[in-house]
Amino acid sequence: MKKNDVWDFVELPNGVKPVGCKWVFKTKLDPNGNIERFKARLVAKGFTQKERIDYQETFSPVSRKDSLRIVMALVAHFDLELHQMDVKTAFLNGDLYEDVFMKQPEGFMPEGQEHLVCKLKKSIYGLKQASRQWYLKFDEVMKKHGFLKNQVDQCTYLKMSGSNFTILVLYVDDILLASNSLDMLHESKRLLSHNFDMKDLGEASYVIGIEIHRDRVSGLLGLSQKAYIDRVLTRYNMQHCSPSVAPVVKGDVFGSFQCPKTEAEKAQMRMIPYASVVGSLMYAQVCTRPDIAYIFGMLGRYQTNPGLDHWKAAKKVLRYLQGTKDFKLTYRRSDNLEVVGYSDSDFAKCKDDKKSTSGSIFMLADEPISWKSHKQQLTTTSTMMAEYVAVYNATCHGMLLRNLITGLKVVDSISRPLKLYCDNSAAVNFSNSNSSTGAGLYLDTKYLFVRERVEENNLCIEYISTKVMLADPMTKGLPPKIFEEHVSKMGLCKDLMA
Repeated sequence: MKKNDVWDFVELPNGVKPVGCKWVFKTKLDPNGNIERFKARLVAKGFTQKERIDYQETFSPVSRKDSLRIVMALVAHFDLELHQMDVKTAFLNGDLYEDVFMKQPEGFMPEGQEHLVCKLKKSIYGLKQASRQWYLKFDEVMKKHGFLKNQVDQCTYLKMSGSNFTILVLYVDDILLASNSLDMLHESKRLLSHNFDMKDLGEASYVIGIEIHRDRVSGLLGLSQKAYIDRVLTRYNMQHCSPSVAPVVKGDVFGSFQCPKTEAEKAQMRMIPYASVVGSLMYAQVCTRPDIAYIFGMLGRYQTNPGLDHWKAAKKVLRYLQGTKDFKLTYRRSDNLEVVGYSDSDFAKCKDDKKSTSGSIFMLADEPISWKSHKQQLTTTSTMMAEYVAVYNATCHGMLLRNLITGLKVVDSISRPLKLYCDNSAAVNFSNSNSSTGAGLYLDTKYLFVRERVEENNLCIEYISTKVMLADPMTKGLPPKIFEEHVSKMGLCKDLMA
């Protein structure tokens, strides 16, 4: 606190109520779940702050997981240097513009000054605006020293010097640096260390709960969450469970008819940590596990009133993760450095409202960078309409990814039309046609966005057989053998293999 000049001791002005504070103690674990160190952090009781008095805006951008995977794909493809740094007490770098008064921390009151309060000068942890003020400070420093902010992901920066470049990704207080020049990488490290109190962690191996495995000789890089999955399994007493071959299989059914009907059934479910388990599955799904995207979405639909069948399905996913916790999302060099998307949909399979489920997965250099499985908002009346709505959803996200990668300025092929595969020929023909007849007449105007992108030559939609549709597991349960084949094609494997 003294080093960062966080506060001044002052008399409390009349009519002002100071914000409280408390100590928070935490055990920091290493990637293997072992105790690394014990931490004590002083935090302000931000819940007592008053809007437009103690704070104004609170929004702070957060880096997308897509950005992490895009950078990993580029690191593997170009054999880039990949290092990591940690900002010590990051939030204490943010300047505070409002007058905020805080009670003195317990155990550290200077003798004779017990009656004074702390007038905060920095955005101490716990304040509602703390994250925003830290980001604004970091952004100011980066732009001042020649880093360009990505317009899609505002926590991703690029600096170029001739043919050399450095990509920087900020995750609150964790920083990833990828560069094709070791000298430029070290220059960026010196810049960061000069402006902030940094810890240099060397070559990246573990960031935001994700383990990074790299074999530079073979040109391979893998992302896994084995330690995280082990902790989740232990938390719910599933660490010794028998593995399942798949998280969901063909024939598995979900619906509100499985929800509790009586008070006794509801009372029983209140004793079961269903919502907590689904929340734990979410982080694995979002980061490295596209293979559980569909079942995660299905389980999430019944969060408010889950039944025993839903709970059994959630435990089945945990058993699947038990058998596949060593799986790595793998990246390697490819001759095909372009973004390719796969879009799929079922038709009216939701037992509750007959809506369809869209699924998509995007690849860069033939490896996964983004995926999604979600229920469509529109009730469609044909398979073609359901598939076309899925194409629309995939197109919107694909354009976002395209713009994100364009901002990195290191992938020339991104200037070509985005290629999107669909396994429904009618939807493909409708996307590439200007006619306004048939089922397409009943679609909302916004879905014509797809045709506009095709006409502008920014999008190319092509037909592909269902047998090789990578997004198929995002929309339905499959027979175990077919599911395993799709998982392998998604880039998930137990060992890094060329």
